[in-house]
This record gives sequence, C-alpha cells and structure tokens, in this order.
Amino acid sequence: MGRDRRFALQSRVLHFLHSADMFSGIVAACGRLVAIDPRQDGVRLSVDTGGLDLDDVAIGDSIANSGVCLTVIEIDGAIVRFDVSRETLDCTTGLDRVGNEINLEKALRLADRLGGHLVTGHVDGVGEVLRFVPVGESHELVIRAPRALAGYVARKGSITVNGVSLTVNRVEGTDFSINLIPHTVAVTNLKQLAAGGQVNLEIDLIARYVERMQAWRAESAQ
Repeated sequence: MGRDRRFALQSRVLHFLHSADMFSGIVAACGRLVAIDPRQDGVRLSVDTGGLDLDDVAIGDSIANSGVCLTVIEIDGAIVRFDVSRETLDCTTGLDRVGNEINLEKALRLADRLGGHLVTGHVDGVGEVLRFVPVGESHELVIRAPRALAGYVARKGSITVNGVSLTVNRVEGTDFSINLIPHTVAVTNLKQLAAGGQVNLEIDLIARYVERMQAWRAESAQ
C-alpha cells in the first residue's frame, strides 16, 4: 500500500475513532440478561452486569452486549438497562431470551490499551456454529459466515464473535475456524456454544475501509 493510500486509511480510522464509540473486543465481564420489557418499537433489556466496574459509567454511555453497542438508559446497582430497536433485534442474536449470558465491554477511551482490535459494536451479520469441541487444552470453533461477509474473513485476520476479538486460523469458502484458549472460554459466553447455535459477527474495520478505497479507485478510473 502506497504512502498516500496509507495516510488516507489512517485519516479515516482516526476520524472514526473521534466520531463514534469504539471497543477492543476484550470482554471485561460476563453478565446475564434478567428481564426483557416490550416497548412500542423494540424492547428494554435489563442486564445484571456481574463484575463489570460501573464506577465510571453514566447514563448515555455505550456498552457492548455480546458485540452489540447499546446505550445505557438506567443504572440500578449492578443492573443496567438498554433500549433496543426491533431492527437491532432482527439482525443480531442473543438479546432475546432471559437468562442468556452476555459478554460486556465498556467503550474505549483514547488512552486505553488496545488489547484486541478496533471494534465498532455494529454487528454485520449472524453466523452459524458448525463445530465447538475441545482440542487439547483449547477449543476449536468453526463458524459459517453469511456469504456477504465471507470475503472479509482472512486467515490470521481479526474477527469479532459475540463481542470477542479473535484470530482466524483457517478459511474454507464461507466457513472459518478459530482456536480458543482456556481463558477466553472461561471468561466469555463462548463456552455456551454448540453446533447449530448462532453468533454475532463483526468483520475487521480495516478490511471494510480497504474495500471502499479500492472500489472508489476503480470508480474514479472509469
């Protein structure tokens, strides 16, 4: 990638960082969905945040819930409530059943360490779990991505699964596999996965920008 293209990409990413909430895909706590209250155009979720530190969380802040960026509308002790639109519910999974475990991450501050990769909290699609089995001390997770997203999944690239930043080990068509270390399984809701289940997927932000830059360059050359 040439110098001008690298500068353009960096400028777009920095603009995104300043104009939207961002996450790293490093889960801070595993909470539980304790109530779902219907609203006119969606639902209000009550999430028991478990061990999540809420000392610096205020009304209006963003928290990723299993990869879905939601706005805090009420805090009641360890219970945090979020309003979710019907559109969001229709294009995600895991936010529709009381008792579900929820991966939680507070939005990044610019001074925070980026332990995973840049995550927006905007789910791109729902994947299907094909395989989740122990392999030695770790687990192998195989997911089938929607065809529209498969082209963004690359070997050794990053992808977000239920809000967890993970590295892709292998890609075959629309299917990709991931190795989960014991720590990741223990502290996230990925331990609940089984073949036939569904997961929220968010593709790598950089891949999205690179595709747009290439498309724009091709359009401009016509």
